[in-house]
Amino acid sequence: MRSVLVTAFASAAVLAACGAPAPSLGPGNGPDTDRDPARERGEALTIERVFGSPSLSGPSPRGLRFSPDGARISFLRPREDDRTVLDLWAMDVADGRTYRLVDARALVPEEGELSEAEIQYRERARISESGVVAYDWDDEGRAILVPLDGDLFYVDVESGEARRLTETPEFETDARISPDGRHVSFIRDQNLWVHDLETGEARALTEEGEGPVSWGVAEFVAQEEMRRYTGYWWSPDGTRVAVTRIDETPVEIVPRFGITAEGVTVTDQRYPRAGTPNALIELWVIDVATGERVRIDLGEETDIYLARVSWSEAGDGLYVQRQNRPQTVLDVLGADPATGASDLVLREEAQTWINLSNDLTPLEDGGFLWTSERSGFRHIYHVDADGDVRALSEGEWAVDRIAGLSDDGEIVYFEGWVETPLERHLYALAFEGGEPVQVTEGAGRWSASLGEGGTAYIGTYSDPDTPPHTGLYSIDGSRIAWIEENALTDNHPYHPYLDAHVSPEFGALTAADGRTELHWSMLRPDHCTPDSPCPVIVQVYGGPLVQTVHRGWVNPRDQLFPAHGYILFKLDNRGSANRGHAFEAALHRRMGIVEAQDQLAGLDFLQGLDFVDPERIGLWGWSYGGYMALMTTLQAPGRFTAAVAGAPVTDWALYDTHYTERYMGMPDENAAGYEAGSAFAHLDGYQTPTLIIHGMADDNVTFDHSTRLFAELQARGERFDMMTYPGERHGVRPPPLQVHLWRTIFTFFEREMAEP
Repeated sequence: MRSVLVTAFASAAVLAACGAPAPSLGPGNGPDTDRDPARERGEALTIERVFGSPSLSGPSPRGLRFSPDGARISFLRPREDDRTVLDLWAMDVADGRTYRLVDARALVPEEGELSEAEIQYRERARISESGVVAYDWDDEGRAILVPLDGDLFYVDVESGEARRLTETPEFETDARISPDGRHVSFIRDQNLWVHDLETGEARALTEEGEGPVSWGVAEFVAQEEMRRYTGYWWSPDGTRVAVTRIDETPVEIVPRFGITAEGVTVTDQRYPRAGTPNALIELWVIDVATGERVRIDLGEETDIYLARVSWSEAGDGLYVQRQNRPQTVLDVLGADPATGASDLVLREEAQTWINLSNDLTPLEDGGFLWTSERSGFRHIYHVDADGDVRALSEGEWAVDRIAGLSDDGEIVYFEGWVETPLERHLYALAFEGGEPVQVTEGAGRWSASLGEGGTAYIGTYSDPDTPPHTGLYSIDGSRIAWIEENALTDNHPYHPYLDAHVSPEFGALTAADGRTELHWSMLRPDHCTPDSPCPVIVQVYGGPLVQTVHRGWVNPRDQLFPAHGYILFKLDNRGSANRGHAFEAALHRRMGIVEAQDQLAGLDFLQGLDFVDPERIGLWGWSYGGYMALMTTLQAPGRFTAAVAGAPVTDWALYDTHYTERYMGMPDENAAGYEAGSAFAHLDGYQTPTLIIHGMADDNVTFDHSTRLFAELQARGERFDMMTYPGERHGVRPPPLQVHLWRTIFTFFEREMAEP
């Protein structure tokens, strides 16, 4: 790859001749688009336009990857006429030419209904689009595998010709090309299959998958809570595959009613609620040629989680991450794929819980790079072949993820929050340790994907006034070429609304504990002054693993609040992400208490501002944010004027094992915490007018969270509003329904928060 990229570094004239921007000569990583202060003043932002096409944020490529040979960069891009449909695009590194590689509608003009397995996978992965939503390169960079409409297409990148590999009534999911390029693997009917690309023959490597038993599939909590979306892993030489066997027989069946406009379907969903049995999991290695199987020894305890699986650099061993049920111990096992024998390589332990990552990076020395929060903040460690551990980074700041290595192995690149948790940058760190060196610039958020050898990266940057723009960069931070400049020029979708654009203000306040600093952001319309104080909507998430206050691009949806005359306020309470483990663990075994106390500290702060109407402050959130909208208002009767709770958890005993027990422990060991963390325990404090919203086919926060709350409020004679969405799951995805959802939310707030 390096030779291709070196050629690109010297190709400024070629890029310019092809109509692509010439490379920047300096770092040039921040926003560099000139904004004309004398531009035409534009239109009022509407709900319909925010959820219309094209996206107001502009073309935002996703799924960005270097081809294995380094000659191309591939990415998914929404169609201009329908932002819910994705096509596959590519950019030639040598000349900067960008072109559509796969037109989803040309291959499949009308997509059929998704299988239930595919629906659940997309819900877990938060994929709301259709068209090309996933793809996989072959190891030589000559072909791409594209799953579409339940079948598989093999695309020659030079000619653009697409060869259809499957045409079956069954859905083929989780499809990949083997590292040796000989096979395409996929899941069909709960079994792992391989398709021989030379002979065209497809055969099942497993045949026992049916009913509660699946091979190669990530179980519900793996997808939803562990961010592990697959259940099989190819060896580097393509001769063997490690594959899970999942038996969900012990898992409680929770009937899920898929209530749609046309009728009702009942799905017997295997949903492991807190304190109930999980699926049983095994790990096997299968020889692709012979079909012979070897079972990997995961230890005597069966009530475990299989968190991650990785092959060693040489392909002669497996690294298996095994987590205990309380999630206080994470073991890295070294397993022999020939015999199945395993040994303990590394153990992480915590008094609270251990957060998972995808950072295990096998090295040629027989060891691996690793990240851990053992110091209180996530940092990078080298684990050598003997299991000895050495820290590469340290300090009261957090590594986000390992991004890659230099070709000589002397530099480790990572994304992190070194100077401030509000900005994410790419950093370089010597393998021998020392202070990190910031590669990227600007006062915003970066995400980076490194090429092989670490000589260049694909970087995406945004800040509050700059929508995401993506380029190819040299590892010194200088831009080589735009992949998507996304400049706010006259023809940008957001340009007509620039006049009304509100830039966020940032600040900090003290948490309810009297000592911890909490970051906040605020979108304040110009007309909000001491002479004309404005109502406020507080947007809350509040739970772990999420950060809402940062210096990234402001979602156009957030701009709807100032467009409707509201100040929008966000506060990251204790328990939220990227502030270190102690900050997050403040909610350990007492969810819904500490977070609510901090949000009330935010309310006190707002009511002390002279441009805020202290009698008109609303609260809204979705999922954990919906839970927080309930818990905060119930514990502070009358403090908020109105609240909207979308898809809320109402009782942690109804939620899944891996998430709930991580933070709350087992229900029988923390009965008081579960009781205090339930909305039902605080209903005597119901006073704030509340709108409760839920998808009627939600398979994550199941619909009975809300129906039980509806019933209890009705039994108490309480007034509340509700809106349900037939057929919708945890997110309300279709644009027309999003328009309806937000009309409903704003209509509710306008009614409840009207001036006296």
